[in-house]
Amino acid sequence: MSEFLVNLLGERLARAGDAEVDVQALGARLSLLGLYFGCSLNGPCRQFNGSLSDFYSKFKTTSEHRDELEVVFISSDQDQKHWQDFLQEMQWPALPFKERHKKMKLWNKYKVTSIPSLVFVDVATGKVVCRNGLLVVRDDPKGLEFPWGPKPFAEVVAGPLLRNNGQSTDSSSLEGSYVGVYFSAHWLALKTLRSVTASFCCDIWFYSFNSCRSEDSFKQYFSEMPWLAVPYSDEARRSRLNRLYGIQGIPTLILLDTEGRMITRQGRVEVLNDPDCRLFPWHPRPVLELTEANAVQLNEGPCLVLFVDAEEEGELEPARELIQPIAEKIMAKYKAKEEETPLLFFVAGEDDMSDSLRDYTNLPEAAPLLTILDMSARAKYVRDVEEITPDVVEQFVNDFLAEKLKPEPI
Repeated sequence: MSEFLVNLLGERLARAGDAEVDVQALGARLSLLGLYFGCSLNGPCRQFNGSLSDFYSKFKTTSEHRDELEVVFISSDQDQKHWQDFLQEMQWPALPFKERHKKMKLWNKYKVTSIPSLVFVDVATGKVVCRNGLLVVRDDPKGLEFPWGPKPFAEVVAGPLLRNNGQSTDSSSLEGSYVGVYFSAHWLALKTLRSVTASFCCDIWFYSFNSCRSEDSFKQYFSEMPWLAVPYSDEARRSRLNRLYGIQGIPTLILLDTEGRMITRQGRVEVLNDPDCRLFPWHPRPVLELTEANAVQLNEGPCLVLFVDAEEEGELEPARELIQPIAEKIMAKYKAKEEETPLLFFVAGEDDMSDSLRDYTNLPEAAPLLTILDMSARAKYVRDVEEITPDVVEQFVNDFLAEKLKPEPI
């Protein structure tokens, strides 16, 4: 347990009043770690900091599990004085300001895309228990549901679901079907999703409105849809679904298999790339062809991108076959550990999307060009060699994962 914490956080943490915390001494009973990602200059972070302080204080004084939880602040502040001042408002420790590399590793490891963010991690296994701790703080202010672990989809969604004609059906009707769980709001476009639904990719599409601002906007939006929805008035159930899948932004489409297990979080990208549903149910593919639709995934963590001299359809296939074995090996390794893959794999030809990416990241015009791009860390790793072989790719990937490569700034 202490070895996991030291590997994750280092040996010392900072605390208000210039005190230090020995990570190994956080407590033998510690079972859950809350990683709080934020910044002192961010308004929502300052607001959430107050809510978290109230929650933390109550939990530490009234909960029978008070010794089993600790929170650690992971700051993105660039100014040490701002960080130091913000730390004085906290009852919990923080990663030292100087540990910028470790901070970025944590951001990537837990795929944090917005702040404030609170991720709960099981100290014994190292696995994520809950990605949306903000909703835990809001919905369970007394900490009665500790340790806030995931529940089966069927249990979380249990209850009546609405149709747009005013009728309802029980959530049990979803059993045995592929289910798309769509988190969105009334101001977002639905054209593509409606067209895909019309081609019957899924037996049932299930919709969760988590951001409509009023029941009137919910009703207007829902009137255009052929699928089911959680009633607008059932805020608790909508929030539980949000917590279950750690939704950090909308629109998000989660696809579940017939047993309620997640297939992909990238349903929206899959719909845009495959409107005819030829690849349904969209199990994760080891290597993706870079497109405007899936380029958003470049922001979700480190990505290997192999740029090649290819303009016509089919010319990217040799590049895909080159890197596919190592991509499959990495996916299998982390799936066996029930962890998310730490690296996505793309091939990119010669088109406007690739040109824009090269320009943004200031990459050379060479082709083939083997790169790893880490947008959140604003870092790149380039292997510019005359011939790219499977051995070259595998060594490049292994060196990156072992932190042996020196990053260049983007």
